[in-house]
Amino acid sequence: MSSKQNPQQNHLLAALSPEVQSRLFPYLELVQLPLRALLYESQHPMRHVYFPTDSIVSLQYVLESGATTAILVVGNEGLLGMSLLMGKESTPNRSLVQSAGYAYRLPKRRVNAEFNRHGQLLMLMLRYTQAVITQISQTAVCNRHHSIEQQLCRWLLLSMDRLSHNHLTMTQEFISNMLGVRREGVTQAALELQRLGVISYKRGLIKVLDRPKLESLSCECYSVVKKETDLLLHYLPQRQVITNTDSIPTATLGTMPVPGEK
Repeated sequence: MSSKQNPQQNHLLAALSPEVQSRLFPYLELVQLPLRALLYESQHPMRHVYFPTDSIVSLQYVLESGATTAILVVGNEGLLGMSLLMGKESTPNRSLVQSAGYAYRLPKRRVNAEFNRHGQLLMLMLRYTQAVITQISQTAVCNRHHSIEQQLCRWLLLSMDRLSHNHLTMTQEFISNMLGVRREGVTQAALELQRLGVISYKRGLIKVLDRPKLESLSCECYSVVKKETDLLLHYLPQRQVITNTDSIPTATLGTMPVPGEK
C-alpha cells in the first residue's frame, strides 16, 4: 500500500543527513511502478531520477533486432537516472520494471542542484557508480561463460537482495528476455531448481524456498557482485546517517579504483 511508503525505505536516501534530506524530500513524488512499466526508453529524454523503495527495475540493452538483455538490476539500494547526473539527457538502455512496487522520483533539476554542491550526494553517487560498473561487468562475464541455470540463480539472488519477501511474479518468457536466452532454456533451468527444492514455480509466481542452496548453485558472479556492493555501499547493512563526507570509508578494491581516485 502506498500509505506505508516513505523515502527512507530507499537506502541511499536514508543514508543522507537530515540537512540534505530537508533539501530533497519536499520535492519527492511517490509513483507506483506496475510490472513491465517503462521508466526510460532508449534515446528518449529523461526528466526524473527514480529512487525505488520496494520495486525492482532492470536496465536492458536493446538490439536492432528488438532482442533484449538485462545488464543491471536496481532496487532500494540505489537509483535510476545516473545519466542525468553525468550531463546526458537520454540513455542508450531501456529501464523496465521487473518487480512491481513503488519509487520516489525527483525532477532532474533538483537532483542536479544537490549533486553540484559536491557534498554527500556526489560522494555516494561515485561509489554507487562503481558498484553499478561491477554488476554490469560481472553480468557480461556471466552471460558468456556460465550456464543458464547459474545465470538464473544469480539473477534470483540479486532480486531477493532488493526485496523484503521471497517471491517474484514473473513469466518464463519475461525471464528469457531478461537473460537474453531461449525460453526453453529457462524452462529447463527452472524445472531443475524446482526438482531440487530450491524454488517453487506456478502460474508466473516464483518463490525461493532454500536460499543457501540457491547460493551454492550460483556461479561466483553473484558473490563477486555482493561483496563489492557491500564494500562500496556501506550504508546498506547499517542504514547509517552520514554526518560528513569524511565518514565515507575508502574501499580497498585491488585493481578496481574508486571513481575520482588516482
